[in-house]
Amino acid sequence: MSVKKRFFINLVTIVSFLTACSEPGDKSAPIETSEMAETSVEMASGTASPRPEIYAELPLIADLGGLSKRQRSMLVLLIEAAQIMDDLFWRQAYGNDYQQWLASIGVDDVRRFAEMNYGPWDRLADDNPFMPGVGEKPLGAQFYPGDMTKEEFEAADLPGKSGLYSFIRRNSDGELMVVPYHVEFATELNQAANLLMEAANLADHDGFADYLRLRADALVTDEYQASDFAWMDVKSNPVDLVIGAIETYEDRLFGYRAAYEAYVLIKDQDWSEQLEKFATFLPELQKGLPVDEIYKSEMPGTDSDLNAYDVIYYAGHSNAGAKTIAINLPNDEEVQLGKGTRRLQLKNAMQAKFEKIMDPISALLIDESQSRHVTFEAFFANTMFHEVAHGLGVKSTVNGKGTVREALRDVASSMEEGKADVLGLYMITKLNEAGELGEVDLLDNYVTFMAGIFRSIRFGASDAHGKANMVRFNYFAERGAFVRDPERGTYRVDFDKMQDAMSSLSNLLLTLQGDGNYEGASTLTNEKGVIDDQLQRDLDRLTQADIPVDIQFSQGLTELGLVP
Repeated sequence: MSVKKRFFINLVTIVSFLTACSEPGDKSAPIETSEMAETSVEMASGTASPRPEIYAELPLIADLGGLSKRQRSMLVLLIEAAQIMDDLFWRQAYGNDYQQWLASIGVDDVRRFAEMNYGPWDRLADDNPFMPGVGEKPLGAQFYPGDMTKEEFEAADLPGKSGLYSFIRRNSDGELMVVPYHVEFATELNQAANLLMEAANLADHDGFADYLRLRADALVTDEYQASDFAWMDVKSNPVDLVIGAIETYEDRLFGYRAAYEAYVLIKDQDWSEQLEKFATFLPELQKGLPVDEIYKSEMPGTDSDLNAYDVIYYAGHSNAGAKTIAINLPNDEEVQLGKGTRRLQLKNAMQAKFEKIMDPISALLIDESQSRHVTFEAFFANTMFHEVAHGLGVKSTVNGKGTVREALRDVASSMEEGKADVLGLYMITKLNEAGELGEVDLLDNYVTFMAGIFRSIRFGASDAHGKANMVRFNYFAERGAFVRDPERGTYRVDFDKMQDAMSSLSNLLLTLQGDGNYEGASTLTNEKGVIDDQLQRDLDRLTQADIPVDIQFSQGLTELGLVP
C-alpha cells in the first residue's frame, strides 16, 4: 500500500472519528437556512420581511487548552484587530453612518437581521431589501459614487481606477478620483496595525511574528504582497490570522474592489499533517486538464499546502451571509505562481454544515437508492479539492488581456468558483483512477457533489458560489448527469454522464477564463445561472421542512473565555 493510500485511509478514519465525536464548538452546528421560494415571489414584487430565523445561532467556541498564556493574550489582540475589520466592512457595504442607522432600528428582529446582513438587504435572497424605503442595494456597494454610471467610469482617465484597494469618489468639481483605502481609513487601519505589532511581540513562532509585522505594514500602505509571501511560510504555528482587504465579491458592479474581513484560527495539528501531502499533486494534475495546452501552460507553485483549523472568530465580509468553510489564499496571481496558495479547511464549520444541512437535504431530495452515498468523508474531500482546484488553469489570459480577474470583471468570481467546483471533482476522479485515494467509492463523491449543489444554490444569485452552482446544475441537467423522479421528487446521479458533463464543463470554463472572454462568460452566467420553476418548487420543500440555510455566531472574548 502506498504512503498516499495509507494517508487517505487515515483521513477517512479521522473524519469518521470527528463525525462521531463533535468538539464543543460543533454541538450546535452551523445551520444554513432555506432559500425560500414563497418569499422569492414576494421579493420580486417588493420589500420582503426580515428572516433572522433562517440562520441557526450558536456560540463559536473552541478548545484553547493547548495554548500558552502568551498565545491566549495574543488571541485577544487578534480579535480586537478583526473587530476593526468588521467596522470597515460595514462602511464599505452600507456607509459611514451605519451605527446611527442601526441605533434607529431598535433591538427587534429587524435589527438582528440587519446585523447579520451588514445592511437592509438579504444576502441569501439576491440582496433584496427587507426594510421599506431603502431601495435596491447598489451593485458597487459604497466603493463608487451612487450616481456614477459604468460608462462614466470606463471613460474616465484615472490611473489605478480598477485597483483592489481604493474607492472611487468625486472631487470638489464633481469629477471622479481615486482614494486609497489607507487614506480613507487611516485612523482605523493604524489602530489595527498597532494591535498586530503588539501581537507579534507575543508570538512564539518567528515566522508568524514576521507575518504579523508585514501584515501591519500592509494595512497602512495597501501593499499586501510581501505579507502574502510571508504568510505562505506560516504552516506550523498553532494560531493563525487572515486579515485585510481580500475578496472582491462585494463589488458586484465590476468585481474590482476588495472588502475587509478577518478570520482568527486555531490549527488542528493532527489533521493538518495528514492533509498537506495532497498539494504536491498540483503540477501533474495541471498537465492532465481536459483542455488545450495553451490553457494549462502556467505551472502552479509547489509550495502550496493544506491545513485544518477551527475558526474562532469571523469578521467583516467573512461574517456576512453564508459562512465560509474553507479558505484558499492568497489571491495575488504572482504569489500563486511563485509559491502556490494555502488551503485552510475550517473543519468545525464544515462538519456542522454537513450534519445540519447536507444530511437533511439528502434525505429529502436524493433518491433513496443513492442517499447512503452522501457522506461527510466525501463532503470533506469535495470541499478540500475545490480549494486545491483554485490553483489549476491559468491566472493570466492567453491573449494579452491581463489577468483573468481583470478580464472577466464582475463575473470573474462566479467563474472561478464554478471552475474550482468542477475541477475539484475532476481531481478526485483522476486521483482515484491513479489509485491514490485508497479504498473509496467514487459514487460517494458524485452524489455528495449533487447534494452540495442544492445546498449552495440556496445562497442566491447574488452569491458567487450560488451562481456558479446554478450554472452547473443547469449544465449537468441538459447533459443528463442526473435524473429526477417526478413522483418522489428525488434526484439520482447518472455516473457516466456526470463524468462526461464534468469534463466538458471543465473545458468550457477553463477556455473562457484563458481567453478572458467576458461576453462568453456573461452569457453562460445569464443563461444558466437561473433557477427554473421545477427546481424552485424543490427548494421550497427544503424551506417547508425547516432546513436552515446558514449560521450566525455569537462570538468573541466572552464565548472563548478570554475576558481579562
